[in-house]
Amino acid sequence: MLVNLGLVCALGLRHGLDADHLAAIDGLSRFRPSAWNGVLFALGHGGVVTILAVFAHRFVGAFDLGFLTPWLFLLIGVANVWRLLRPHGHAHATLPLRYGPLLLGVVLAVGFETSSQLAALSLSAHIPPLYLGLAFTLGMLCSDGLDGWLAARVQQGGTVRSRHASAAIGWVVVVVSFAYALAELAGVDPTALSLPLGVLLLVILVGLRLYSLTDVARPIPLSLEATRDR
Repeated sequence: MLVNLGLVCALGLRHGLDADHLAAIDGLSRFRPSAWNGVLFALGHGGVVTILAVFAHRFVGAFDLGFLTPWLFLLIGVANVWRLLRPHGHAHATLPLRYGPLLLGVVLAVGFETSSQLAALSLSAHIPPLYLGLAFTLGMLCSDGLDGWLAARVQQGGTVRSRHASAAIGWVVVVVSFAYALAELAGVDPTALSLPLGVLLLVILVGLRLYSLTDVARPIPLSLEATRDR
């Protein structure tokens, strides 16, 4: 039982590294630069997968919101382009992306591939699907949580290099989001490239975070500081 739970946890860790997860979390960080974005996304995603695995025998085929996926990624891409071209605009005008990591995780999880796999494993290994769902969610919390924390740190930096890093990850998110959306709309399954692309995204994010740490914040000129104090 422990071996199977460890395997499912590793599968959750791997699932959290999918490029669509990281693109969604990194895209949200531009509007909601919180270190908890990845955790909330993983909780929403893993919670739905767990519920569907527990009740798979009742709900399979009842509903599927997978048709929303390309439109969600188009929205993420367009919103990030808008924010990149208007860096000093008001972030509260950018629709629900500012507030929705948990909701986005829920919507992207409403499908039956992963939950059906967990349900089948539950039957074959005689393990309650609830335990499998929790182990799967724990794995996602590790990978998506790390990505959310890194993305938030890049966005929150006050240095010149951190602003460059923020813009760079923003454009990477735009490219990946549009690529996912167009692939889904064209009927092309991007699953085969999801993991290597996700690992590449995480490596880029780590590199940009290290790049931003090599700079220091520019001091406020004395004349401006005196003006601000007055």
